[in-house]
Amino acid sequence: MVLKLYAGTIASGGSGIVALVLAEKQIPFELVLTDLATGEHKTPEFLAMHPFGQIPVIDDDGFVLYEGRAICRYLAEKYSDQGTPLYPKGLKERALVEQAISVESANFWPPVIQIAREVIGKPMRGLDKDQSIIDAGIVDLTAKLDVYEVILGKTKYLAGDEFTLADLIHLMAAHRLADGGVDIMSTYPGPNVHRFPTCVSSWWNDISTRPAWVKLRAEGIKGII
Repeated sequence: MVLKLYAGTIASGGSGIVALVLAEKQIPFELVLTDLATGEHKTPEFLAMHPFGQIPVIDDDGFVLYEGRAICRYLAEKYSDQGTPLYPKGLKERALVEQAISVESANFWPPVIQIAREVIGKPMRGLDKDQSIIDAGIVDLTAKLDVYEVILGKTKYLAGDEFTLADLIHLMAAHRLADGGVDIMSTYPGPNVHRFPTCVSSWWNDISTRPAWVKLRAEGIKGII
């Protein structure tokens, strides 16, 4: 039975990241389009899979799992010997990946989503942006990127010198900031920019221009025909 991904078609948020893992790992899947506009995610049938009524959700031959980061871990683990290596097998190496994923969730995600809600979310709903919230988010995100700059002054990627799930997960929402006029991720001029080639900006350019991600962004999420 082919894996089912319950999601929309736009490569963004948790759905986009799960679709990116599926692409990087070359995992065939069926896209089950979930129409948020009509409340399809709040039906009894959907709530039986995800009690909070959110996307993404996967059904892997009867095993149902929700929450994007958890799904990504599961897929990277189950298909470890297929496609792009995303999750190392060594205990210490995996611990470093988990550490970086936790950092993303606790430190990177909050200011990114704060800004994104103002510059993307509110205009989509016809609401006015609150510049003070945007400014506060930028200050917070810049401070977090200052720490990332230190980390990336020592290793090429966040958990070492190999691209992993920890890097990939950062694409969940941050890529949309530029769409809303806040291009901090591509223009951040960290202190290592002239001393070390993997400053935040070049790390960001590296992960955000991966062919699978560029294709997803251009074409949207598509399952097998």
